[in-house]
Amino acid sequence: MSEYHTSVLLDESVSALVGSADGVYADATFGGGGHTAEILSRLSQNGSVLAFDRDLDAIGNRIDDPRLTLIRSDFRWIHNHVLNQGHKDGIDGILADLGVSSHQFDTAERGFSFRYDAPLDMRMNQEAELTAADILNSYDVEQIEKILRIYGEVDGSRRIAQMIEKARMTSPINTTADLGKAIEKALPKFAEHKFLAKVYQALRIEVNQEMKSLEKFLSGAARSLKQGGRLVVITYHSLEDRMVKNFIKAGNIDGKVEKDFYGHSKAPLKAVNRKPILPQESEIAANTRARSAKLRIAVKEEE
Repeated sequence: MSEYHTSVLLDESVSALVGSADGVYADATFGGGGHTAEILSRLSQNGSVLAFDRDLDAIGNRIDDPRLTLIRSDFRWIHNHVLNQGHKDGIDGILADLGVSSHQFDTAERGFSFRYDAPLDMRMNQEAELTAADILNSYDVEQIEKILRIYGEVDGSRRIAQMIEKARMTSPINTTADLGKAIEKALPKFAEHKFLAKVYQALRIEVNQEMKSLEKFLSGAARSLKQGGRLVVITYHSLEDRMVKNFIKAGNIDGKVEKDFYGHSKAPLKAVNRKPILPQESEIAANTRARSAKLRIAVKEEE
């Protein structure tokens, strides 16, 4: 599993999650199975784990353990599956590691990385219809500019969108090399990789509807937890971290706290850690992809 993906903040996240060896927990982003394996190692024979992933490659990492139920699904549907599995009173904890797996980045044909000349795919669910190439070749300039600006915080997003439109008039932008050539003149010297990373992040988020999935997941997770249950989320960029932080604070992604007649917050969760937990320097040195990770923990309040 370590070759597929190295789990980030492994001990910190699972220690925050598991409060009872006999509990029922969910790993909303199974990936290489690292977090799930660690959760299982801390459970008794009476404990169990529900795990989810929409990537068929991840499902291939199934762990042979009768306490595990692995479901191929977008985690936005977590509440439906928790109910379908018979846990109508809720479960004890939910963990989500929102990062793209090392396997996805390192498998050239998946198109997640500009390090390879490969098709611009970027689908986490390989059976989904929309690819990054579809976006670049069919979205209008305003749509592409908005995606780059909001999801990637790309400087000069309007100019980049116009360059993409101009390039595709000559020939379709189907590969990473095509995209690189189309926007080559806009890449800042000595910061090409950082700039391209933002462009690729923006496209990936749109392809997989990541922010919409996260919003639905947070709502579903809150409904899926029993009182005292914990939500543990690892984020990697400011957009998703802000959404998680706001939801924990207010019960909505805008972060606007609503209060009942008695002045009590209607938010279903309460933050356990005011500031996010960050990886140790030793972990970052061993796994550079951990450098932007932030861990947030919340507990389900009494209704």
